[in-house]
Amino acid sequence: MALLIEDIVGKLKRGELRIPAFQRGFVWWPDDVAFLMDSIYKGYPFGSVLLWRTKVKLAQERDLGPFKVPEPEAEYPIDYVLDGQQRLTSILGVFATGLPRTNAIEWKDIYFDLESSDDSQSSQFSALSDSEVDQKKHFPLSIIFDSTAYRAATKLFTEEQAARVDDLQKKFLQVSFPYYMVETEEKDKIAIVFERINRKGIPLDTFQLLTAWTWSEEFELKLEFEELAAELEPFGFSDIGEDTDLLLRCAAAVIQGRESAESLLNVSGATVREALPLVKKGLRSAIDFLKENMNVKKLDNLPYPTSLIPLAAFFAGPEEEQFALTENQTKTLKEWFWRSAFAHRYSSGTKRNLEADIRESKKLRSEGRSNLGSFESSVSTILFSQRRFLTSSVDTKIFVLLLANSSPRSLVNGTAVSIGQVLTAGNRSEFHHIFPQAFLKKKGMDASQINVLSNFCILSASDNKKVGSKEPSKYKDKLAKEDLSAILLSNVIPEIVFEDDFEAFIEARSRMLVGVAGRLMGREKEEAPVADRLSLASTAPS
Repeated sequence: MALLIEDIVGKLKRGELRIPAFQRGFVWWPDDVAFLMDSIYKGYPFGSVLLWRTKVKLAQERDLGPFKVPEPEAEYPIDYVLDGQQRLTSILGVFATGLPRTNAIEWKDIYFDLESSDDSQSSQFSALSDSEVDQKKHFPLSIIFDSTAYRAATKLFTEEQAARVDDLQKKFLQVSFPYYMVETEEKDKIAIVFERINRKGIPLDTFQLLTAWTWSEEFELKLEFEELAAELEPFGFSDIGEDTDLLLRCAAAVIQGRESAESLLNVSGATVREALPLVKKGLRSAIDFLKENMNVKKLDNLPYPTSLIPLAAFFAGPEEEQFALTENQTKTLKEWFWRSAFAHRYSSGTKRNLEADIRESKKLRSEGRSNLGSFESSVSTILFSQRRFLTSSVDTKIFVLLLANSSPRSLVNGTAVSIGQVLTAGNRSEFHHIFPQAFLKKKGMDASQINVLSNFCILSASDNKKVGSKEPSKYKDKLAKEDLSAILLSNVIPEIVFEDDFEAFIEARSRMLVGVAGRLMGREKEEAPVADRLSLASTAPS
């Protein structure tokens, strides 16, 4: 199918072609528009247009480049531009006359240079401001389809100039834009289409898409999420407001029992608006639970931020509801959190696993008991003895939270470590080697051996300087003199550390860490069988 340029302009003026709000704005520069006109004039390929025909007029739309979008003259059909917005907007800007312009973008009219040569490479069209126009050589494209203005403009031309302009008009009158039409009321189908055509450009933003479908004069999704982010800022979770995909997935869990943001596209705007207070309550309560029970101080502390989704589904409820957790619910949620982390449950099979956990978390809330957390989860010493300490890795975040939940005390003075300060900072400066790098390098060890998780503990930079770079037996006298055994235990460090045998220490500490992991998961004995250890070694992310 194809449309003549004159037909496109007519449809745009009648409001039949419109730009949905989830499209990016007009981003072409005036010279880009001039270049398009040159391609059309010379018969070069300039692409096709993809349209979505629907009976529903979206509440939010974009202007057409420099023009306000006219209201549609007829209720149906409305054709929304899914692909080709920049080209169609350029055509409207060049050829449409009589429409009110905005000052939102820079715009210059396009002119044909009558003195230019028919060079296949160089453009014969220019984007010019009024002061740059020479009426003797610049012919405005805007009047090509306006017969009265066209005749007046060509009256004073030479015969050669008139012939060139007539040829110009003929080409633009005959050229047609190929287009494809998707006719559906299924919004999730449109979301997929939009995503696929934009894989090399701007990816689908479900948040923008949903905003366009849920907005009303009294409600704007973006503003609601911004307000939620502001509420969470004092608690260290303001960055959740920037993760709109995560917020939408939490909403989908509450409203649909699903994990994907796209599942909301088939839900009415009214339903999303009505459910949002429940979602916000669920998120606030989930964050409170994580802070109080797992020492999670900010979103980046979570090994998997997606673990917020089942928690939000569990805690979602009316603002006025006074919901008190039972002992069994608290125990189940805590064990599920640790089991899902150690099992790397959300690193693969995420959709299936998340939706199972959403379902079970809702059952736990309504019935008091469920199978949440009843999945295979084992921990091997390999996790701690071979995985390297990298602050951004999942395994390191699990390890750090494990230490934080062991009530660590300062190795130097015995006082309780300020976990809030350590996890809020969330950087390498709060963690240091138990066997110093300098000592291990002298023994010929490389970074892959030195920087394993089991060789790290929570230790401030100032305390680390006091400890120094000698082997443990030599820095022992710089540590706390009283209750040292209990202090070591709070940091999950075996006393074998002072024998200066690195390999024996790593093995002993890794076993201790596995034991702590087992208790957190509600499983006292947690050393994995050989087969599980081999599996973990080959599949667990670093």
